[in-house]
This record gives sequence, C-alpha cells and structure tokens, in this order.
Amino acid sequence: MKFEDFNQLVPKITNLKLPGEVSHYKMAPLLRKKELEALKFDEQNPRRAAVLSLFYPDYNGVTNFILILRKEYKGVHSNQVGFPGGKVELIDENLQATALRETEEEVGVDAKKVKVFKELSDVYIPPSNFLVTPFMGITYETPKFVLEEQEVEEILEIPVVDLLKDETVFNKNLTTSYARNIDVPAFKLNEYTVWGATAMMLSEVKEIIKSVY
Repeated sequence: MKFEDFNQLVPKITNLKLPGEVSHYKMAPLLRKKELEALKFDEQNPRRAAVLSLFYPDYNGVTNFILILRKEYKGVHSNQVGFPGGKVELIDENLQATALRETEEEVGVDAKKVKVFKELSDVYIPPSNFLVTPFMGITYETPKFVLEEQEVEEILEIPVVDLLKDETVFNKNLTTSYARNIDVPAFKLNEYTVWGATAMMLSEVKEIIKSVY
C-alpha cells in the first residue's frame, strides 16, 4: 500500500467506531479469553501503560508500521514482539503522551513529528496486571530508527499489506507464562510469531484498516 493511499484513509479511520473486544477475541488464546470474560479487571487495580502503532513511508513510498523485539529479561514479556510503548510515568500528561515518549525512547522517533489519529480499545494483560491503551499514529518522514539497546533487541519494519493478508494468521503451540503446551492464534510477520496481547491489539488495527481500504 502506497503511503499516499494510506494517508487518505486516516480521516476515515479517525471517525470509525472501534470493534473492540470482538476483534481482540479473534486473536486471544482460549484460556485468556475465558479469563478475561470472567475477570473484572478494574477490581485488580491494574497498572496503566500505552503503546503506539506507528505508520510511516519507507524509502520506496510503501506504508510500514513497526514492532519491536524486546530483550530477554526476568519478566513475563521477555523476548516477545510488541509495540513500542510502556508504563505511565509521572511526567506524562496523559496516555497518549506515554505512548509518544516511550516510542521516542525505544526507537528514536521524535514525538513532535508523530500525529496520533486514533485511540484504540484497552487491553488488559493478566500476567503482568497492566491495562494497556494502544494508539495509532503517523509520521510523514521515513524515520531513522535508533533502538534503545538496553530494552530493544530489534526493530521490525512491517508492510501494512502483510498485516492485512489472511494467511499471516495461524495457530501455534506455545508454552507461556501462564500455561504449557497451548494452541494460540498468532500473526506471522517478518518471520516472527506475534501472539498474546500484541496480537489482540493488531487484530483491532487490522480490522479498522480493512474496513476502510
């Protein structure tokens, strides 16, 4: 998808009603889906976080977005693929500011050059007790990414058209932080398996774009 074509979709996306949990559950493991349906997450006093789905033109004028591969660490999201983003800090004016600040810190994209055009549905992550708000944003320049070496192992630049393909969705047997040998729905993007909360967020992004494309 050419960047100028994607840019023309932005006003339409801005005015769309969110698909929300309907899209999330398409990519939620069965155990997670049952847990989320039974859980009143507001009673868990979750920590707040925000992430950014950032769209931009590559050097050929094709629309990409980025994901990051996180470093290995002692935590439930070690070495997983996700959006740039992180937990709310006291300096953040709001959740959007969190997403922009964390994106600048993790991949080096100047927050002032990003236009946020859509706030997406919250996703609750039981293993880490985070309530995450995703945002969609766009930058009109081809970024010169600089990864934050202590947290980010790799930056994944993914063409939007790859996300929209039905064949990128598959099932994979995984051992996770909360279950062993379970089948989970996932995306295969740039040869990486993207599952869990990130896949749930991506599912909403995919559905939104497909509805106007």
